[in-house]
Amino acid sequence: MNTVIAIVIILGALIFFHELGHLLLAKRAGILCREFAIGFGPKIFAFKKGETVYTIRLLPLGGFVRMAGEDPEGIELKPGQRIGLIFNEKNEAVKLIVNHKDKYPVQKMITVEKADLDHDLFVEGYEDQDAPLVRYSVKEDAVYVADHQEMQIAPYDRQFGSKTIMQRVLAIFAGPLANFLLAFVILVAFSLMQGIPSNESRLGELAKGEAAQKAGLQENDKIVSVEGQNVSSWKELVTVIQDNPGETLSFNVVRSGEPKKVDVKLGEREGADGKPEGFIGAHPYTEFSILGSLEYGAKQTWFMTKAIFTGIGQLVTGQHGIDQLSGPLGIYDYTDKAAKAGVYMLLQWAAILSINLGIFNLLPLPALDGGRLLFLGFEALRGKPVDPQKEGLVHFIGFAFLMLLMLVVTWNDIHKIFLS
Repeated sequence: MNTVIAIVIILGALIFFHELGHLLLAKRAGILCREFAIGFGPKIFAFKKGETVYTIRLLPLGGFVRMAGEDPEGIELKPGQRIGLIFNEKNEAVKLIVNHKDKYPVQKMITVEKADLDHDLFVEGYEDQDAPLVRYSVKEDAVYVADHQEMQIAPYDRQFGSKTIMQRVLAIFAGPLANFLLAFVILVAFSLMQGIPSNESRLGELAKGEAAQKAGLQENDKIVSVEGQNVSSWKELVTVIQDNPGETLSFNVVRSGEPKKVDVKLGEREGADGKPEGFIGAHPYTEFSILGSLEYGAKQTWFMTKAIFTGIGQLVTGQHGIDQLSGPLGIYDYTDKAAKAGVYMLLQWAAILSINLGIFNLLPLPALDGGRLLFLGFEALRGKPVDPQKEGLVHFIGFAFLMLLMLVVTWNDIHKIFLS
C-alpha cells in the first residue's frame, strides 16, 4: 500500500507540474485553456475556475491542457439554424443556444443568415420570416450551448494558432522544462535534508556493526593516510579500501585536532565487476549549506540528464536493446524498492523520473511535445503551418506507435519482474 501511495504522489506531482508549465505559458500568451487534466478517460472530479475546467480522470497515465484551436471544437453557426440568444446590459449576445432552448429563458430567437465567431464577432438573422435582417454583436467570452453542453467561444486571437511561433514553442516547451525544474527543486531539498557529500577524506555516518565502527573509527575523523599512503580525497580513500578486501590496514587519522593510529580489518563484498572489493561501512562526510545545496541540485540535474541522454544514444546505436526500457510495471517495481530504502532514496528516484519525463516528452516523436515542436520548426522554415489534417494524422499514427511501444515495454517488465 505504501508503494501505491508513493507512486500516486510521485506520478501525480510529475504530471501536475508538467501540465502546469503548459498552462502557465499558454495563459501568459493569451491562449484560452479549456481544460487542465490529470489522467485520461472518464472524469472522476472536476471544478471550474475562470475560463478553465480542472479535472482528474480515471487513467493516471498522463495529462493534458486543452487549448482552444488545437483541435476541431464543433462551434459553428450555419445559415438556416434557429438559435436562441441571451444578452447582457450592452445588448451583446452572451449565450448562443443551438438547441434545447427550453433550459434557458432566451430573449431572442433568430434564424441565422450569417455569423462570425472568430474575428468580427457577430451574428445576423431574422426573428421571423417577414422580419428585417438584424445583427447582434457577440461578446468575446460568450458561451455556445449545444445539447445542454456549454463551451466558451474562442475568438481567433485567443486560439493557439494565432500566436507567434515563439509563443507556441514556449507554451509547449514549458511542460518538459517544468520537469527539469521540479527535479532541481527535489534534489536541492534532498541535499538540505541529507547534506552535501564532501570529497574530503573525512568520515560521515558509520554503519552499525561494520569494519569502521568495530575498529573504533568515529564520525568526523579525517583520514590522512592508509598504510603510509597519503589520501586527500574521498575518492582516493575509497580506491585504497576497495583494492584491499579482507586485509587489516593501518589508518592515520586526525580526530579533534589530535593524530591517531587505528588498525581496521576491512570487510569484503562483491563489486560491480563481480570481483571482491573491500569496504569499511562509512558514508562520506556531509555539509549543510543553502548555496551548496543549490549548486548540488544543479550539478546532479545536469549529471542525470547527461546519463539519460547517453542511454538513449546507446539505444539508438544498438549498444542496448529495447529490453532495457521499462514501463508502468517497471516504475512500480523501482518505486517499491526506493520506498523500502527510505525517503531519501525515494526523493532521488522522483528526481530521476521527473528528468526522464522531461526528456521523453522532448523526443521528436509525433504525439509528444518534441513532435509538436518539430512541426513548429517546419512552420518556421516554410513560412506557413503544416496542414492541420496531415499533422493530426501524423500525431495519431505516433500515438498508436507509442501505445505499441508501451505494450512491448510492459512485456519486458513482466519478464524481468515475474519470469526471470
